[in-house]
Formats: sequence, structure tokens, C-alpha cells
Amino acid sequence: MDTISRENSSMLPVGGIIVGAIGLLLGGLALVQVSKVNKTVAEHQLKVDKVDGIESQAASAATAAEKARTDVAALQRSTQEAMNQVGAMIGDMGGKITKLEEASKKPAPVAGKKGGGPAVAGPGEYVVKSGDTGMKIANANGVSVSDLQAVNAGVNWSGLKVGQKLKLPKK
Repeated sequence: MDTISRENSSMLPVGGIIVGAIGLLLGGLALVQVSKVNKTVAEHQLKVDKVDGIESQAASAATAAEKARTDVAALQRSTQEAMNQVGAMIGDMGGKITKLEEASKKPAPVAGKKGGGPAVAGPGEYVVKSGDTGMKIANANGVSVSDLQAVNAGVNWSGLKVGQKLKLPKK
């Protein structure tokens, strides 16, 4: 048996060498493949980093858009409130203008008339009649024109109106 085991033993080291050489070749091929895979992964990592950057920018843009949306909504509300206030003021002014227009269309009341009746002179007063002048009034009441004019400052003596009340100076 010794002889048989010696004969078979000589092939074992050669087989081990062949298996080792095949193992080294396969290991080398695996190393080359792993190197290619690492290179591809590195290239894809650049693309992944770009996508991550774009995602970050998109998130920032979405945040800015949301802030702009809330700002626009707030601006719309404040603008509407301001327009409501302005509208109310314009309405008030329109009412006042309408009243002024109506008042300007009504005939002006005659001076000295109250309630539509003729003016009545009280004590120390005179009611202007048609054709009266300052001189006629002064002579009719026994006073001087200058005294009559002095107690009625601001009266337009060249434009006396019928029904206008004048004060008479004390005699």
C-alpha cells in the first residue's frame, strides 16, 4: 500500500498547484470586475450627489413658494380691507355731495323771512322795503346815515334786499 499511496501522492501537489493557479486567475478576474464596479459606483455617486443637490434646491424653492403664497394671501386680505374702508368713505362723500347738490337746487330763503311770512321789525329794527336806500331809511327814522351805517357794519348799502333787517341807532 505504500507504493500506491506514493504514486497517487505525486499528482496531488500538481493538482494543488493547478487549482491554486486557477484560484489566482479567478481572484484576479474578480479583482478586475470589482475595480470596474467601484468605478461605475463612483460615477453613479456623482449623479446621486447632483440629484441630492437638485432635491435640496427643489425643497428650498417649495418653501419660498409657500412663503410667497402666504404673503400674497395676506396682501390680498389687507388690500380688501383697505378697499372696504375706502369704499365706505366714498359712499359717505357721495351722500354728502348729494346733500350739497340738493341744497344748491333749493331757492335761497329771503333775508329776514321766517316760516315764509313777511319780516317783522322788532324794537330798534327796520325791514327794508322796495325802493329803500340808506338815505331814505335814515331820514324816515330821524337818524344820520353815518350812524345807521356804523351800527350795521358789513351791510352792502348799494345792494339792499327787500325783507332785510337793519338795526336802528339810538336817537
